[in-house]
Amino acid sequence: MISIWVFISVAIVLLVLFISVLKLQPFISFLLVSLGLGLASGLTTGDTIVAIQKGIGGTLGSIIPIIILGAMIGKMVAKSQATTVIADWLVDVLGQKNLPFAFMIIGFIVGLPLFYSVAFLLMAPLVLSTAQRHNLPVVYLGIPMLASLSITQGFLPPHPAPYYLVTHLPGADMGVTLGLGIVISIPAMLASGWLFGKTLKNIPASPMSFVEPPTAAKAPSLRSSLFVLLLPVGLIAMQSFAKNLHNPVLEFVGEPIVALLISLGAALYLLGFNRGISWSEMQGWLLESIKDISPLMLTFGGAGAFKEILQAMKVGDEILKLTQQSTLDPLIIAWMIAGVLRIVTGSSTVAGITTAGLILPILSASGANPNLMALSIGAGSMVLSHVNDAGFWLYKEYFGVTIKDSLRSWTIMETILAVVGLLGVLVLQNYL
Repeated sequence: MISIWVFISVAIVLLVLFISVLKLQPFISFLLVSLGLGLASGLTTGDTIVAIQKGIGGTLGSIIPIIILGAMIGKMVAKSQATTVIADWLVDVLGQKNLPFAFMIIGFIVGLPLFYSVAFLLMAPLVLSTAQRHNLPVVYLGIPMLASLSITQGFLPPHPAPYYLVTHLPGADMGVTLGLGIVISIPAMLASGWLFGKTLKNIPASPMSFVEPPTAAKAPSLRSSLFVLLLPVGLIAMQSFAKNLHNPVLEFVGEPIVALLISLGAALYLLGFNRGISWSEMQGWLLESIKDISPLMLTFGGAGAFKEILQAMKVGDEILKLTQQSTLDPLIIAWMIAGVLRIVTGSSTVAGITTAGLILPILSASGANPNLMALSIGAGSMVLSHVNDAGFWLYKEYFGVTIKDSLRSWTIMETILAVVGLLGVLVLQNYL
């Protein structure tokens, strides 16, 4: 009998071939591979189809509201120039010589509620125009910001992968994971963004040229800009305290979907109506935001199908058997699984979603802290981003960097934050 690992290895090779070589749409690639893997492994036609449907529905059902609401908030922030207001304030406070540090902080603030690609497209023009204005190397200025965006994507709810992990790992708590994630984010951000970024001053770049949009007649205030971006995080963090206080109202408000919906309302008023923007114009912005992220939703649905097929094949149980004799910490094993999937698929979100299904038997058997398990998977999902990652190409094209220099800047930055993130998880394990 052919080993289950042979089927999985072939499936992974086909995924890489379809997505990276043939440039087939990721959703179609995941569907084809999931269908073939299910049938080849011995699942019936009916079981395979049901698993695919369950995987797509279960994954998208849990994260679609998060992605859409985050994208809508991002569009409001972009159109209102709220990030420019925050950036100008931080530059005034920290000074020109500390611009990389300032952009690292901006990236973290903006990245808290917004999906990575949305935040990138929002922040990249600001970084490039600032680098031009102050005659600074764009990579030196950009890497700290991109590191903080990546960290929020991998570690912190309500981003799709961390949110999915918390909701699918028994015992995990949204507020606790968010709080611990912020603690881990600080050293990871400083190491991968600020310290490593200092070594990249001499990387040549030919960035895209951006003309800053004209300032609105009534730009949002700093207070309003910060309030809109930090509100969802504050509400989600409050949820854990509300549970301890047995306050159902605050618990409800702290649910990520509710928190983002409230934050969208705040954005519409503070960044829209309060600046004289008409409702019809804002409706156009919101519709545009959905179009922007629709390809991402399809990819995540395909990843969900692949994850469900692996679960139907009992791959998690097989991994448990392999690791029962291992001396490795379960958190490290989870990090490694997510890392392999990240390297293969190119998507941190896909890696996180897929690992969630595979790691359940290990989590149950080991008694590991589920909040730390979510963070460990998040850290692993960041490692070794390369040519099959859309984020890699966004960075390369926008910043005008060669593939070689992208690998020695972007790829190393992502790997540093993944390793430091894991180290942070292992340190926290001693205190929880």
